[in-house]
Order: sequence, then C-alpha cells, then structure tokens
Amino acid sequence: MNEQRIGKILIVDDNEDLLKAAKIFLKRHFAQVDTETNPDLLPILTHNENYDVILLDMNFTKDVSSGQEGFYWLDRVLELDPSAVVVLITAYGDVNLAVKAIKEGATDFVLKPWENERLLATLNSALQLRQKKLEVNLLKDQKQTLQQDIDNKFKDIIGQSPAMQKVFETIERVAGTDANVLILGENGTGKELIARAIHRNSRRSREAFVGVDLGSITNTLFESELFGHKKGSFTDAKEDRAGRFEQAHKGTLFLDEIGNLPLPLQAKLLAALQNRQVTRVGANRPVDVNIRLISATNMPVYNMVYDNTFRQDLLYRINTIEITLPPLRERVEDIPLLADHFISYYSKKYNKDIRKASEPLIKRMTKYHWPGNIRELQHSIERAVIMSNHNVLQPEDLFLQKMGQPEKSEENVSLEHLNIEDVERILIRKALQKHNGHITRAAEELGLTRSSLYRRLEKYGL
Repeated sequence: MNEQRIGKILIVDDNEDLLKAAKIFLKRHFAQVDTETNPDLLPILTHNENYDVILLDMNFTKDVSSGQEGFYWLDRVLELDPSAVVVLITAYGDVNLAVKAIKEGATDFVLKPWENERLLATLNSALQLRQKKLEVNLLKDQKQTLQQDIDNKFKDIIGQSPAMQKVFETIERVAGTDANVLILGENGTGKELIARAIHRNSRRSREAFVGVDLGSITNTLFESELFGHKKGSFTDAKEDRAGRFEQAHKGTLFLDEIGNLPLPLQAKLLAALQNRQVTRVGANRPVDVNIRLISATNMPVYNMVYDNTFRQDLLYRINTIEITLPPLRERVEDIPLLADHFISYYSKKYNKDIRKASEPLIKRMTKYHWPGNIRELQHSIERAVIMSNHNVLQPEDLFLQKMGQPEKSEENVSLEHLNIEDVERILIRKALQKHNGHITRAAEELGLTRSSLYRRLEKYGL
C-alpha cells in the first residue's frame, strides 16, 4: 500500500553511524528526514525549515554523560520556536533526568540503543502533538483577528467627522435589534459598507449577508432572483434554485437601489416582507423566511411617495430606522484619512512606493465638490497611483485642475465650443434628471448598457 508520508524530522547527534541508520529507517515513514552532527547549527537549521519533530541527543563530545548540552539546546530550540516538539535521546537511562527533560519542555525521552518500532511510535505521537500545537496556534490567531474585528466595529468605514460619528452612534444602537433599516445617500457614499457594518455587529453576524442590486434585475427575473424557482418553471430554469430571500434565511438581506423598483414589483416585495414567506416561481407551497432587512437608495423616496411612484406602505415597512449618509463634501475632515487609506492600498496593489498626498493636493481635494463622493475619490487616487512617478502625490497627479473647474452652464452653451466629452456629460446628466436618477431607464434612453453608463458616471464624476 502506497501511503502518503507526512512530517519533517531533524536528528541531531554526534554519532554519524547512528544518524545514517536512523535516516535509512525513518525516511520510509516520514516525508523528510534531515541529520546533523553539530548542534551549533540548530538555529540556522530551524530558521530555514519548519521541522515537525527534532530528535536531539543530550550528550555531545564536550559533555559525555551529564546531559547539560542537551538541556542547553532544548532551551535554545524552544526559545526560537515555542511550538517546537523536541524528543531527547541519551544512552544513559536515568529516570530523574527524564523527568527533568519533560519539565524543561521536552515532549518525550528515548534511550540509545533504541528499538526501531518504539522510536517510530514515539515520533508519530510527537508528530500528532506538533499538528495539534499548530492547530491551537491557528485558532489563537483566528480568535485574535475576530477580537480585533469586534474591537474595531467599523474597520471598513473611514471617518472621524461629526457627521460620521452620528452614523456610528446610530449603527451601535440599531445593530443589536432586528429593526428594518433604510440607508439614504448619494451614489458613492458607502451605503453597502454601512449595511455590512450593521450585519457584522448584529446577532445574525454568523449567518449570511446577501446583497441584491435591484437596479440591475429585470422585471421578468425579479421573482426568480428574489423568491427562487422550480426546475422547468421557465425556459432557463434547468434546476431548482433558492432565491435571495431563502439564501438570507436567519441572516441579513440587503436590497440596494430599492428606489428603482417599479410599482408592480414593489407590491410583490411588500407581500413577501409582510408575510415573511416567499413562493418560488413554479411552486405552490410558500416557504417561511426569517431575515433582517436593510435597504438603500439614492432616490428621493419621500418625494416619490408624494408623486405616487413609491408605495407609502412599503416605505413604512422598510424604514423602521433611517440612516442618512453625508456626501463627501459635507465631511471634508475625512478626505485626508480616505486619501491616505487609498494611497496605501493601491501602492501595495500596484507595487508603487507612494507614501502620501502632498499638502497642496490635500488642500485642493478638500475644496473640490466630489460629486461622485468616496467612489470618485477612490478611482481618482487609483489612477493617480498608477500614473504618478513621485513618492508623494502632487496636485497634477490627480488632475484636480480640470476636475475642480466649475461646470459649464448647460443652458447657454454653444455646441461649437464643446468637445465630445462635454456633450456626453451634458446628455448623461439630462437623462438622469429626466428619470430621477433611475440608472436603467437613463441607460435605455441613451442607448447604453448599465455597465457602460456606470463607467461614464465614474469618468465624469456624476
């Protein structure tokens, strides 16, 4: 039988014949067996290789019988790697010496000359102990990471401004409840980050966080995406599939761009939220769902209720608690922090040695309007990091001269003085205004896909 060998063994002894014999026997049972006669090389050997078990002689030529050299090197090995597993060997079987070796940190103790099967059993036990030690260390690291996440509740959200402190306070108050939350804010303000922070600090944090971009779901696929479907219920339904509500069962369902839902779909969503049940397309039996709902939109939903384009009863259902995210222009104190964060992130990503933004650049960034908010700042810095040849970003790296110019009036412009980009920017803005910010409808009127329109929005900071 060809069993896969595991374990890296190091044997340190001044008897070369013993080393050769041990290596011939043990290499049939372990993945790697290294030998060394000089214990002075132990620091180098353990630095260059992660040995699972070190089989260490207690007596070298300097000290024939007291075992002091073995104790010295045991201490050194454990100092270099506290999780190391060391088995001491000696030709002088002394019970007191064995007890002392265990107290000093040795895992076990074997006598020379040894029986091969007994040596193998000892090393296998030591290997299992090493694996358990490594598992414990991994668990400790994971626990430390989780604790850091708990201590830093809003680790993904950067901001010290008074406006953001109010947001943090609201999250702390609402996270522990199951109250439905509606997050309002312009595009690029970080609404999904807030939703994830609420989930991460809730009692449902161990369950799923399921996000849905309602603006990207077509009317015909709405029920299939949210409620699921049975195999054969429509042409492409090749197998049973759970919808987003079922996927989020016991966890959090995040409905982004909820303001873009047409009225007929709003009614279907409201029924599912009221009944806490969904029925898969093609099925007859409803399925109970237990979710915590968080919604978000950049649309003026209260005006939409007045205009009868958003159901008032649905608004009441989704906004037990409301959080309004400030645009970046209203939290300029956070711009230097955000800039440092994105510079550090993209410098690592693109292997660039860019340390920070210059003071003139920071000053100009705080004066800029940032219509695209944090998303615009992020993309601008990413481009600047890629293109810059400086260790410190300068104003010209971010093209703030152009971005900071006041917009041309769209009412009294002459087409002969405009370039293609100016015309495209004006058309996109007018389409968005016409459709109250509805991305899908604006894209259809402009003859663009949603992704193409999003790229242009980012390009022009709209």
